[in-house]
Amino acid sequence: MSDQLGNPVNEYTAAVAGAALFDLSHWTQLELTGADRAKFLHNFCTNDIKALAPGNGCEAFVTNVQGKILAHLFVYAGEDSLFLISAPGTGPRIVDHLSRYQINEDVAFRDLSAERGLVLLAGPCAATTLRDVGCEVQLFVNGQHQRVQWGPAELRVFRNDLLRLSGFLGSAPPEIVRDFSSTLVRAGAVPAGAGVFNALRIAAGFPLYGVDLAETNLAQEANLTAQAISFSKGCYLGQEPIARIDALGHVNQQMRILRLDAGPVPAAGTEVLTADAEPRPIGRITSAELSYATDRPIALAFLKRNYDTPGLKVGVPIGGVTVDAEVYWPE
Repeated sequence: MSDQLGNPVNEYTAAVAGAALFDLSHWTQLELTGADRAKFLHNFCTNDIKALAPGNGCEAFVTNVQGKILAHLFVYAGEDSLFLISAPGTGPRIVDHLSRYQINEDVAFRDLSAERGLVLLAGPCAATTLRDVGCEVQLFVNGQHQRVQWGPAELRVFRNDLLRLSGFLGSAPPEIVRDFSSTLVRAGAVPAGAGVFNALRIAAGFPLYGVDLAETNLAQEANLTAQAISFSKGCYLGQEPIARIDALGHVNQQMRILRLDAGPVPAAGTEVLTADAEPRPIGRITSAELSYATDRPIALAFLKRNYDTPGLKVGVPIGGVTVDAEVYWPE
């Protein structure tokens, strides 16, 4: 996805007031088949896969025995398969990890990333734009999905509000996704680039694996516990440390959004400091972008416990000057 396709302010406006179209074809797409697919995946991720009825989906982490994040997934249940969407470049590590534990289970893994395109249509007019091109998805809630015949091939449409905007992912062979995208643009969708996508995902508190999250992070540090972790599903790899953290009530650091008072945009890895007479490091920025809502930088950062309270004032050193910032997290 290019950083800019046109005027980023117009692209941002389309996302928050109309419908913006993002090309996510570089993201990972996997398919699990076989009679044991749901039971098998259930044993290696944080959400309740066995409870998913066909046509529904959920968000989850794949974790190691220490409860640390190996992948961040969206899992969609079909009649005869599970369809997984994850961050760019994560397909091989997911398949390698799961395959290591496969013994006699009837499950097969297929990495479709090179075979399928992927787009995200996001904004308050996304559902009506899809309706106008023949996809009846207005009543879908987050996680619901369906297959649509699009010309000679099948298009999969998934409701996914990862940007905290009404959103729909479309997955199909690349030539079908190109035709689908062109049809959406003719119906009023505005193509948008990576800069706007990153600004929106940071503002939404959506961390990207490989950018904001890594194998060094505990699952609860991502601050996605409510939607991605089930504490009633039973045993899975990594369940014990995740349950202990829940019982303890906190992790030592957690993902937060920073709203900076001024620019420039800080680099990934920039320290976050206390806002007092003797500034001390309390965290680090993982990604940052210009907010087209405020024309000021926003960032995702890991902040230490007791310094991650929304509304807290902190400092971000940029180019020899410490810029004031405020800790934030959306309700």
